[in-house]
Amino acid sequence: MTEELVIMRDQQAVTTSLQVAENFGKEHKHVLESIKNLAAENSATKNMFVAGTYMNRGKEYPMFYMNRDGFSLLAMGFTGKKALQFKLKYIDAFNQMEKQLQQQKPLSLPEQISLIAKGYESLSTDVEDIKNRMGLPGNMAHTFTKKRNAKIINVLGGKKSNAYRDKNVRTKTYRALFSSYRETFDQDRYNDLPMKDFDKVIDFVNNWYPPFELQQQIQMVNAQLAIV
Repeated sequence: MTEELVIMRDQQAVTTSLQVAENFGKEHKHVLESIKNLAAENSATKNMFVAGTYMNRGKEYPMFYMNRDGFSLLAMGFTGKKALQFKLKYIDAFNQMEKQLQQQKPLSLPEQISLIAKGYESLSTDVEDIKNRMGLPGNMAHTFTKKRNAKIINVLGGKKSNAYRDKNVRTKTYRALFSSYRETFDQDRYNDLPMKDFDKVIDFVNNWYPPFELQQQIQMVNAQLAIV
């Protein structure tokens, strides 16, 4: 089970469809369907849910961020003793995060980690220990994704290059980067990387280049198509 219940995003306390699915024992695709149905039924929900993406084994998948109102509306139909326990934990996490916002005192990263950790009695209260074990939060994951995409564009010769426009070559390059990442950091997903290794993974992306054979293929595709 992941450790984040409520996170700070754009100066607002939010949770995600992934968190809801995991904590309430739902399939993520069903949670996505419920959110889409709520949005289709009433336009007033448009400010409660914001579409986003997450990475899994090198591929992007859809997800949603939701504020307190969105969570309350979505979780209204969840019943049972376990569901009630998680609702109360979410409410407590929202209350604490929003209290910090009302005081206009931005949470530092260690404070956010400490707040998240309070949702699980079994977790250590040692903030540094949590930081070393938890995966990348949303803002770091977004920064990493931008760095990775920029690197792919660069090694392919830019967005207007023929290699970038060639879906097969572009996909092969993304896979090559992910393969190197997995071998270097021993992780099967980008977002599972411990926060303590964030600077290392940014350096890794900045210094990464495709294998020699793939570099030759990229050069060949760009050269051949440029002549036509």
